Amino acid sequence: MNPSQARNPLGKIVELAKAWPKLTSIILGLITACGYPPLHAWWIALPALALAILHWHAAPNWKAALWRGYFFGWAHLTLANNWIATAFTYQAKMPEFLGWIAVPLLCIYLAVYPAIAVVAAHLLSQKLIGERTGVLAYGLLLAGAWTITEWVRGWAFTGYPWPPLGLIALGNWNTGGIAALLPWLGTYALSGLVVLIACLLAAGSARRPWLARAGYGALIVAGMVLPVMSQQDETDVRYALVQPLIPQNEMNDGSKFEEQFQRITDLTLPGNEEERLVLWPESAIPDYLEDGYPQRYYAQLTAGADPELARRRIGSVIGPKSTLLTGVVNLDIGKGAGGFPTAVTARNSVLGLNGEGEITHHYAKAHLVPYGEYLPLSWALEPIGLDRLTAGTIDYDPGPGPQTLDLGALGKAGIQICYEIVFPGEVADRNNRPDYIFNPSNDGWFGAWGPPQHLAQARLRAIEEGLPVLRSTTTGISAVIDASGVVRQSVPTGEAGRLDGFIPKVKAPTLFARLGHVLTLGWAVIFLLAGLGMPRLLALRETRS
Repeated sequence: MNPSQARNPLGKIVELAKAWPKLTSIILGLITACGYPPLHAWWIALPALALAILHWHAAPNWKAALWRGYFFGWAHLTLANNWIATAFTYQAKMPEFLGWIAVPLLCIYLAVYPAIAVVAAHLLSQKLIGERTGVLAYGLLLAGAWTITEWVRGWAFTGYPWPPLGLIALGNWNTGGIAALLPWLGTYALSGLVVLIACLLAAGSARRPWLARAGYGALIVAGMVLPVMSQQDETDVRYALVQPLIPQNEMNDGSKFEEQFQRITDLTLPGNEEERLVLWPESAIPDYLEDGYPQRYYAQLTAGADPELARRRIGSVIGPKSTLLTGVVNLDIGKGAGGFPTAVTARNSVLGLNGEGEITHHYAKAHLVPYGEYLPLSWALEPIGLDRLTAGTIDYDPGPGPQTLDLGALGKAGIQICYEIVFPGEVADRNNRPDYIFNPSNDGWFGAWGPPQHLAQARLRAIEEGLPVLRSTTTGISAVIDASGVVRQSVPTGEAGRLDGFIPKVKAPTLFARLGHVLTLGWAVIFLLAGLGMPRLLALRETRS
């Protein structure tokens, strides 16, 4: 250890990290994940990420950089996605303990993306800049590479962007922090900016006197807790958003279907003489509401095996002037064994119904959940006992993508079912921009970490697109989020409730809403070019001086 490292506590940490590089990466990855909801501990996540960047920057070769990035990503994403394990407690086909194995196994794949970002930054800095690459130049290269790899993770193999690193930058409830820059960045470039901020923290801590470090830290803190400038304007569209509290362990219990319907009825009935938009969650109705299915599929209906009667009963609940948007399951009927009509596929859908019980609108979920709504490689996995986590054996078919439903006087609704809302740039039809997004969800099997992370990512979409988001969930967290990302109203997890009010106004299309991931990749290029150019600019300045 040289004298400068002896005087600098960070230097001692770096020396210890060199002795235990993989363990160091795992520890720093776990601490960084604490920046996500529900902990919101960005104040320890950012320093941990800063230390990780110093650790990666000090890697002696590209292989060491690769493994340091990989183990960081594996630990970081395993902790952040721990809610997936809870899903295994709500199915009977596989042992529950498998959930706690499945999450780290999934992250063996997910960790590839941060590993690629780290090794790319190492190779670019070593090959194109040289051994004297400073931390700031390295951080810019890493920010660009991280932006690109998160973007790829969002679409490769159907995509899994949960959670983006930029989620750390979003404050709790009504604080936006640097996430306020989302309209000009997009989520993945915000992740790159978080990398850059952590890099600046690392560089500032390592090189400046303690008073400057304190001032620098205070500046970052101020940026992270910056309150959101909420848009208070509202439309004249009245909503009644229901959270019925249907626990996941009751969801498929036929003996409780009527009780569940009465629960949602009691919450919906007050005020049903008014013109309003009624919002029910995903999995709210066990009934098949479309006509034309073989009669045996209607046997579970709460309305006497009659889909028309079921629709009319719902219409009487919402009221003659209302329109309901609700999550349902629709079937696609084809020929089965022996030529008999049978359900060959299903669609996770939202139906619009009017007060007469007539189906007026339809949306089918486009982003299906692997192992939830379909089983990838079923030919290989089913023989070894692996199955879907949801009930039934019929795979779901994906819908065509973002659609806008014109509800007349109730405005234009964009629909995103459950985890569709976590995909940046894919939540609104850019050729027919909605006035708001309805996000029905069933978060009942998402554990303690899943619902607050889900809500936070819906807030990212609201800020990014300039669109209000209305979330109705079975068990929580339901919320009304304005176009600035402020949570106007909410019903917490584990409670039944209803939110009433007027839908917040939409903002003008943001830069991201107009450009999408062209903007994302543009920022990645800017980060990379700045990282490559910084050492040359510094060398030129030294030459002139």
